[in-house]
Amino acid sequence: MTQSSVSVRCPVCRREHVYAPPSYPCACGAPVIPPVARGATVTPVTDRTWADEWVTVRCRMCGRRDQWPQPELGCGCGAVLRIPVRAVQAPSATPAPPAAPGAPPAPTAPGAPTAPAHIPLPRTAPAPRPAFQPVPVRTARDAVTVAALYLRWLGYGDIRGAVKRAPSGVRVAARGMLALIEPSVQPASLRDVECVWLSAMADSVGCVCFSLAGYEEAARARADALSIPLFVIDLTGTPQPVNSAADELVTTGPTATG
Repeated sequence: MTQSSVSVRCPVCRREHVYAPPSYPCACGAPVIPPVARGATVTPVTDRTWADEWVTVRCRMCGRRDQWPQPELGCGCGAVLRIPVRAVQAPSATPAPPAAPGAPPAPTAPGAPTAPAHIPLPRTAPAPRPAFQPVPVRTARDAVTVAALYLRWLGYGDIRGAVKRAPSGVRVAARGMLALIEPSVQPASLRDVECVWLSAMADSVGCVCFSLAGYEEAARARADALSIPLFVIDLTGTPQPVNSAADELVTTGPTATG
């Protein structure tokens, strides 16, 4: 059992498992592993809400806090178990000790440098984007997770989800972008593409589509006419661009649509 793995007992069938949480790439390029809470109660997943699907994890290298998929484990009895994660504590500043009553301010030697309130960092070119780390797709939820991770990898923050089907698929929103994910074995339809485009227009954001089974010919033609990026998620969990708008989005990131 590795350092990050834990022993998990299914509360339904009492079967023992060894679970190791997946690793995700931080924006700084370092791997981030959700810190599972050892000894905490594991609960079966019965109802899903968007808030329960994500946890806040801090990168040990740069200190960045991001939302990552809630760790889960599928038991052989059919139960899906939610693995608890240790809560991330907000940073706290250590206050300076108060001065003695009536004490004068500390003297500063003539000519001694004083620390500025803020030291601006030099402008540098954007760091190269790290390679996208795929997540194998075994369920519809995995496909939604891959799309959300891919949006973050492209540079879109504040990812959140409506988790609804209108008319089909699952919608995930990010800052400046609305994504439609079709995780079924049916190709995304013309109506799917048009509906997400209309919703994005109403919110003055861009839109993008992800599908496991590709797109109907009419859907691809309309997406090309509207410059909507289309991606197909393969079973390794890697989105593949299928039109020129998707190629442009991968190359330029958020500036391509926003």
